[in-house]
Amino acid sequence: MTVQVLSAALALGRLDAFGAVIDVRSPSEFAEDHLPGAVNWPVLDDEERKLVGTEYAQVSSFEAKKRGAALVAKNIAAHIEREVMDKPKAWQPLVYCWRGGQRSGAMAWFLDQMGFRTHVVEGGYKAFRAAVREALDVLPQRFRYRVVCGKTGCGKTRLLGALREAGAQVLDLEGLASHRGSVLGIVPGHPQPGQKAFETALWHALSRFDPARPIFIESESKKVGNLRVPEGLIREMRERGECLLVEMPQEGRLALLLEDYDFFVRDPALLSRQLEGLVTLRGRETVRAWQAQAVGGAVADVFVDLMRVHYDPGYLKSMRANFKGFDTAQRVPIEDGAAATLRRVASALLQGAAPR
Repeated sequence: MTVQVLSAALALGRLDAFGAVIDVRSPSEFAEDHLPGAVNWPVLDDEERKLVGTEYAQVSSFEAKKRGAALVAKNIAAHIEREVMDKPKAWQPLVYCWRGGQRSGAMAWFLDQMGFRTHVVEGGYKAFRAAVREALDVLPQRFRYRVVCGKTGCGKTRLLGALREAGAQVLDLEGLASHRGSVLGIVPGHPQPGQKAFETALWHALSRFDPARPIFIESESKKVGNLRVPEGLIREMRERGECLLVEMPQEGRLALLLEDYDFFVRDPALLSRQLEGLVTLRGRETVRAWQAQAVGGAVADVFVDLMRVHYDPGYLKSMRANFKGFDTAQRVPIEDGAAATLRRVASALLQGAAPR
């Protein structure tokens, strides 16, 4: 048999057809980003790569290649013993490394020699990364967007969840970014991915959507936490998006904030530290007052003041400046964040009716 070489674009269009997508790079490379659904079978781990690189620089390329070959052969043998022995003859793997060179070539050769129809990504992860970046410039143009707008705490994220459960196409940027999109938007225990991994997840989600159906998406800014939303998507949301303005009474908003940010209620010191990010905008004196309230257990009072002084005025100003459809947005009243309420509103939106 002969190993089949596929372009990155062709491989990405066929990911679901392979029995496994095998990333043979080191664990740290894999952790930074990888093809969707890939498994990591490193032919050299991080320490081994460092060892071979040091020998290459300090001794000779010949000695380094011998060392590398021995380590690669040992590691591939271990992967085969652990992962391949139970695979049927019809199993078809896709293999890639950083540039489609020696690491993926070595793994693919062994799999091919065993009789598996093996494919490699031409240009490796580097070509995949370029294909993703190129796609994110043009792919957003294929879709129509229904942009869920609304003040902080009005249940936008929960409504997106209800829409997804009802069968809508939903692109949850905050979910992909592991961040709620504001200075207080951290999600404890869930660090943000890197920019590359975020863009890969975003591309993967978009590539599975049906252009004939709208995508529901929240009215995010250009950054979600530390991550940048691709310019092509921001432009489509802002220029062509149909805005839906979610409205909820303040008492309902406060109740949702206390539920969604309950970790601040349990750990007021964490809230106090996060409020430091508002010093430039709101001044040291104001922030110190909020911090004192937080540490004193008056988290609800802090949230009310943040809505009144910081979030609401800034949000409305930003929306009017950036989203062309905001002034003609369909109003979506929601009395509370109860699951039954959200299901009713989501159903009405999908049926084209005005929520009541």
